[in-house]
Amino acid sequence: MQRISNPKKLRKPLFFNRSELGQILATYSTRVASGEWRDYAIDHLPGSAAFSIFRHTHETPLYVVEKQQRFPTEAPKFTLRDRNKILCKGSSMQEIVSYFNRLPRLITG
Repeated sequence: MQRISNPKKLRKPLFFNRSELGQILATYSTRVASGEWRDYAIDHLPGSAAFSIFRHTHETPLYVVEKQQRFPTEAPKFTLRDRNKILCKGSSMQEIVSYFNRLPRLITG
């Protein structure tokens, strides 16, 4: 007798590759150096990976960069969210990182 399995259970966690993570961390490090951001978290779930950015450790994330892939054969999709809404969607991490460069910067005097 053949068992029918649930395809969701067979999906493996999705991860950021080295170049994607390098692009995120390059932007993250410049914002940490300026004092805007202080902490991050990386989560890996079936079908998605998330990089959360925090201003303070004990808060909800300011931004979440999410990589989603429904099927192993399709290209991953990237989403940038803030606390309430989706700010940017793209097919590459470069599109998300370029959106970060357009965001207002903290000015210290």
